[in-house]
Amino acid sequence: MSTLLKRPLPGARDTGRSAVMIPQTYQVNLLPQQYADRYALGRLKRRLALVLVAVLALAGALYGATLTQLSSAQDRAARAEQETTRLLKAQQQYAEVPVVLGELDRARGARELGMSTEILWAPYLGAIGTVMPEGVTLTNLVMDGATPQLAPAPPAHPLASETVSTIRFEARSTLMVDTAAWIDGLNSVPGFHDAWVSLANVEEFNEETVYVYSSSVAVSPLAYASRFSGED
Repeated sequence: MSTLLKRPLPGARDTGRSAVMIPQTYQVNLLPQQYADRYALGRLKRRLALVLVAVLALAGALYGATLTQLSSAQDRAARAEQETTRLLKAQQQYAEVPVVLGELDRARGARELGMSTEILWAPYLGAIGTVMPEGVTLTNLVMDGATPQLAPAPPAHPLASETVSTIRFEARSTLMVDTAAWIDGLNSVPGFHDAWVSLANVEEFNEETVYVYSSSVAVSPLAYASRFSGED
């Protein structure tokens, strides 16, 4: 099959005069169409080959990157496994540590509970002797109050102060004393409140008149030593 090719010739320059028309030249391709198709097919194959090479190169690059990442992940996993094995061995070595720490916590809790109502009585007994009027002798003393197992009694009314313990004592004197001043002295001791003193009896002792006084004073939570509290 032949193809008619049409190729125009360059026209004449316009010199201001009428252009001269030159006839066009025609060319005829006498080669069969199969040669043109073969040439086009060859160009298509070359393009497809280039595309295939590019795809293979990209796939190879991705495969290499994947292998690198996989190798790195395997190395990290191996190091993590080694570290886990080391920690497990260390845990077996110090397996008793959590048990000991738990026992220490329980011991601290028991000590805190057991000593929660501790009162250092020596200073308070000394304060009672200090504020006693001159010539008065302490003959009997009883203390009661809250314990770790027994909570203190609630105040009797909203205006009453909180009391955790009560001290009751008896005293003797050969002279009448000012009980009001004695009460004020007891209430002035930090941790004491609601002191009360009264003349209980008048007795004869060694041919002398002896005045027997009965007294009590309430102890507030300020008296707690709190040596083993959670805050400490």
